[in-house]
Amino acid sequence: MKYAQLVIGPAGSGKSTYCSIIQQHCQNVQRLVHVVNLDPAAEAFKYEATVDVRELISVDDVQEDVELVLGPNGALVFCMEYLVQNLDWLHDQLNEGEDDYFIFDCPGQIELYSHLPIMRHIVDALKQWDFNVCATFLLDTHFVLDADKFLGGALTTLSTMTTLEVPSVNVLSKVDLLSERNKALLESFLEADTRSILQGEEVTPWNQKYRKLGEAIATVLDDYSLVKFVPLNIEDEESVGELLLVIDNTIQYGEDLEVKDRYPEDIDGMDSDVPLE
Repeated sequence: MKYAQLVIGPAGSGKSTYCSIIQQHCQNVQRLVHVVNLDPAAEAFKYEATVDVRELISVDDVQEDVELVLGPNGALVFCMEYLVQNLDWLHDQLNEGEDDYFIFDCPGQIELYSHLPIMRHIVDALKQWDFNVCATFLLDTHFVLDADKFLGGALTTLSTMTTLEVPSVNVLSKVDLLSERNKALLESFLEADTRSILQGEEVTPWNQKYRKLGEAIATVLDDYSLVKFVPLNIEDEESVGELLLVIDNTIQYGEDLEVKDRYPEDIDGMDSDVPLE
C-alpha cells in the first residue's frame, strides 16, 4: 500500500508553502516523503519536487501555441486534461515502492475540484495504483472570519469532498498571520456550530433576506458533521505535527509499517551475551 495527500484549495491559500513545511517537518523527524508538483502554472516553489508536471506540459508552452489561442485559465485546464490523457507518464515518474508517501501540490483553479472531472480521474488512477488517498483542502483563514464567508468556505470544501469522494481533511491556513483578536475570533468559530455562528451575526437587509436559507444550510452541515476545519500555524512545529497526525490517521499511514527491531543482539558488532542494564 502507498499513500497520497492531494493538497488542494483556491489560489493563494498556501498549498506550495504547506508542501514545503510538511517536507521540512518530515526531514526533521527523519521521515521520507515525496512531493509532486501537479501545477503546470507554477513559477517557483521552495520544496524539492520528486516529480514536476511541467516536464510533461506547462501553461507557458500552451499559451505560446498560436493554434490554441488560450488564456491562463484555459491553458491550465488544457494542461490538466493533457495530464489525464497521459497518466502512464505520471505513474512511470512516481516509480513508487511499498509504503511510499507522496504529497501532490495541485493547481489552485477551484473548478478542477468542484465540477470538472479532471482531479477525479487522477484520484481514481491513484486508487488503481494501490494508493490510499486523502484530500487536504486548504482555505485561507482570512476569508472565513465572518459568518457568511465561513459558510461559503464550508460549502466550497463540501463541493470538493463530494466530487472527489475520498477522505478529506480541511485546513485553515495562515493562522500565523492573524492578529491576536482574529485568532480569538477564529477559536470561537471552531468551537461553535455553524448555526450558532450565523445566529450571532449582525442582522443586515441582505442577510435578513437570506437568513432562513443560510440557517437551513448550516443545519445540514451540523446535523451530518459534513465539514470540520483544522487550523494550521506553520510557525508552530506542534501544530504542523498534529495536522500531519490527523492526515496520517485518515489515510491509515503507519498501520502496516514493520516495527524496526532495535534489540542489542541484532546490532552488528555487539555481543548478544552482554546483559542489558
